[in-house]
Parts: sequence; C-alpha cells; structure tokens
Amino acid sequence: MSFSNIIKQKNILLVPFSWLYKAGVFFYHSLYNLNILKSYKPDVPTICVGNLSVGGTGKSPMVEYLLRLLANPFSEYSNGPQKLHAAVISRGYKRKTKGFLLANEHTVTSDIGDEPMQFHKKFPGVAVAVGEERAPAIEQLLKQKPGINVIILDDAYQHRAVTAGFNILLTDYNNIFTGDGYLPAGTLRDLKSNYKRADVIVVTKCDEHLGNVGRQQVIDNIRPLSHQQVFFTVIDYGSIYNIFNNECRDLEDVKEIVLVTGIANPGPLVDYLKRFNLQIRHFNFPDHYNFSEKDIGDILGTYQSGDIGNKIILTTEKDAVRLIEWEHLKGAPVFALPVQHKFLFGEGNTFDDCVRNYVLQINQEGSVLEK
Repeated sequence: MSFSNIIKQKNILLVPFSWLYKAGVFFYHSLYNLNILKSYKPDVPTICVGNLSVGGTGKSPMVEYLLRLLANPFSEYSNGPQKLHAAVISRGYKRKTKGFLLANEHTVTSDIGDEPMQFHKKFPGVAVAVGEERAPAIEQLLKQKPGINVIILDDAYQHRAVTAGFNILLTDYNNIFTGDGYLPAGTLRDLKSNYKRADVIVVTKCDEHLGNVGRQQVIDNIRPLSHQQVFFTVIDYGSIYNIFNNECRDLEDVKEIVLVTGIANPGPLVDYLKRFNLQIRHFNFPDHYNFSEKDIGDILGTYQSGDIGNKIILTTEKDAVRLIEWEHLKGAPVFALPVQHKFLFGEGNTFDDCVRNYVLQINQEGSVLEK
C-alpha cells in the first residue's frame, strides 16, 4: 500500500470524529446566532483577519499589509489629512504569559508570542496587544490607549465574542475551504457556511500564472454572495536582511543556506529558494516552535561544517524574533526573508479601497479619525 493511500485510509477512519467536531462547532455558533450568547461590537473600526482552517494561509502578511495601508494618510480620500492610530490584537499563541498584555520596549517574544512580536518590531508606532479573550482585550486596550481609532484582530474570524465591522477571510489556493474536511480528518476548524460573514475573501498562495479562466473557476467554486468580493494573491518575497544588523544581501550571491523554519507550511518557501540553485540544509520545526539550546547548537554546527564563505543561516521573520534572542547566534550570518501579499489581476487598489471605505464610513458616522 502506498503512503498516499495510507494517509487517505487514516483520514477516512477519522471522519466520525470530524462529524462530532462539526456538531460542536455548529452548537457554538448557534448560541450566538440565537442571541443566547452576546457579541461585543467595539466603538472603533475593527478589521478581522482570519480563516476557516488551521495552518498558514498568510494571516500575518495580511495584517502587515493592512498596517502599511492604514499608516498612509487618507487625505486624498477625504476632506483634509486624516491620521490613524492602529492597534493589533492577537491571542499570543504559545506565549508564557496569561491574560491581557500590551507590548512595550521591554517585551520579549515569550511574553506575547512570535507573530505579535514580529508586528511589534516591524511597526514600532503600532500598539500590539495579546489576550485569550478578544472582547476584554479590546476594552483593556482602549482604556490604556484611548487614542486608538482602528483595531486589527489577528486570527479571530472564528471567535464570535466580538463582532468586527469588516471581515477578511483568507483561504489557500491549494486547499480552498470548499473542498476541505473538518478536523481531525481535514483542516477545517470552522463551518464552511461561515464564509458568508466575510466582507472580502482573499485566495492566497496562488499560482503566479493563474489566468482568468482559473480565477473564474475558483470564484464559481466559492460562490460568493452579492456583497462579497474575491481577490487573489501570490507570495511576494523581499530582500533578505541580517536580523542582528539589518544588512541586506542578494540571494544570488549565496551558494549554500542552512534553512530554519517553524511555520505551518514551508513548502512554498523551499520551492522559491530552489530557483536560486542553492544547496539547502533544512531544519524543519513545527509551527510556533520554541527552539532549545540543542537546536541552536545543531543549527550552528551545520553552518560551521564545511566551507562557510558563501553560506548563511536563513529563516522566516516569524522565526527570527525567537532566534534573535539567542546569544549563541550573535556573530553568525542569520538572515530573514520577508514575505508579503501581491494582488493579481491588478486588483490591489480595489482591495485597498474596500478597507479605506469601511474606515472612512465609520469616521463619517462616529468621527473617530483625528485631523
């Protein structure tokens, strides 16, 4: 029996557990749909970024995309310059703290988690907070930072305790939610029907050569509602930079890399790196992995073996915020590779306008923006 057949057989055996899981999720949402449980709606514009599945669909790059977008003045879209004070609220997965915590200059990765720390480092003017319960976290944030006038909820689509004003649903082009199964047989953690709550749907990690026919096939598969727009993005890799001194380098000048990843799906990254004809030694750790001293020793040992003239240690920005805290690595050429979303079919401006229009509409209703 082939490996793929074994996996299929294993998934079939898990289907009854998926039915139980789906029933539990359905019951949870029914409590909110029937108004038995109440949902909190913040007074400030609130944008939710999330998905229906577990695993990487590009939520962190989307949060960063929004932060860059909202950092620009809205003067050309309104009557005079407008200023936004943005905040991000995450759960803080695998952090060593509990409850609400607002990042400051003394915060370390174990306090808030890797992705929030990534936002905190890359966007120092943005308030980054973590909290297991999103509604109390929002209230605490607004008490401590009353000037905040737009909040991005990271990975909160399935959390009904907060009603966001604008919902962005992400789905992986290679595993679109319509064809997925529920946990544990599949990767769905939320009901497929909840796609209807989205304002926009972004199909991520697309084939860069996706044409109009393929685009329409995906849209027909998703069956968006009349008010929903479907966008398509590819992964756009930036220039690598040294995580200790920000020195930039061209991958074409590198012959060998020790790749260190602790992300849900490193496949697209590995495929991208293979284009450079690099020799790759890959340390592939689980998502949100906390590196041990032995791990760091193994990584350094692999780097130091053989010719190190054109060799570097390469990692993701999410992993970099954990690696940078290891003294053992200082002095080694540890580089991070940034990623961002690039919209296909020239629809980036249309997506931007959807976000801007939502924020400006709330501004007109509640005058939340500061002139």
